[in-house]
Amino acid sequence: MNDSEAPSGRRRRSGPETVDRLVEAALTTLRTHGIAGTSARTVAAAAEVNQALIFYHFDGMEGLLAQACRRSTERRVALYRERFATVTSLRELLAVGRDLHASEQAEGNVAVLAQLLAAGQTDPALGRVTADALKLWVAEIEAVLTRLLNDSPLGELVDAAGLSRAVCAAFVGLELYEGVDPDQGALALDALDQLGALVEVVEGLGPVSRLALRSQVRRRR
Repeated sequence: MNDSEAPSGRRRRSGPETVDRLVEAALTTLRTHGIAGTSARTVAAAAEVNQALIFYHFDGMEGLLAQACRRSTERRVALYRERFATVTSLRELLAVGRDLHASEQAEGNVAVLAQLLAAGQTDPALGRVTADALKLWVAEIEAVLTRLLNDSPLGELVDAAGLSRAVCAAFVGLELYEGVDPDQGALALDALDQLGALVEVVEGLGPVSRLALRSQVRRRR
C-alpha cells in the first residue's frame, strides 16, 4: 500500500490544502448535521481525509471548530467592511444589518451560529470559540457607532462600546427568533428601524432642545 494512503483508502493530505478542506468540512457538517452530528469522523469523511489529520493540524475538534468559526466570521466581516465604512446614520447601519441578516440566513451561517451558541451553554470551550467570533462583529459595529456618535448630539449620552454589544446581541437574538417565527422576527426588525427614525428626529433638534434633552437624560441617570 502507498504510504500516502490511509487504511480507509483516503489520502493522507497535509499542509494548507488539508487545513482548508477540514475547515470547510467542519462548517458544512455543522450546517447539515448540527453540533451533535459533528465529530472527527463525520468531518473527516466530508473532507475525504483521515481523521487523524484533525488532531495533527488542530489538536482535536475544539481547535478545528475554533478555526472554522473564526475563519468563517472573518470572511463575512471582510465582505461588509466597505459598506460599514460608508454608513452615515443609525438607520443606514440598521439597513446594512438587515441585508447581512438575510445573507447569513441564505448562506446557512445562522444555523452554524445557533448550533455553536446552544453547545456553548454547556461547553465552556465552545462558548469561548463563539464569543471570540462574535467579537469580530462587535469591533466593526463599535467602529461605525463611534464615528457616528462623534458627530451626533447623542454622543454625550450613549456609550458606543456598550451600544455595539447591544446591537450585535439584538441581531443574534433576532436571527435565532426568525428561524422559528419569521413574521415576528420581521416585526422586531421593523421596530429597530422605527428607533432609527426616532434617533434622526433627536439629531435634528435645535440647540435649546438638545440642551434640554441632555439635562433630562443626566437627571434620569
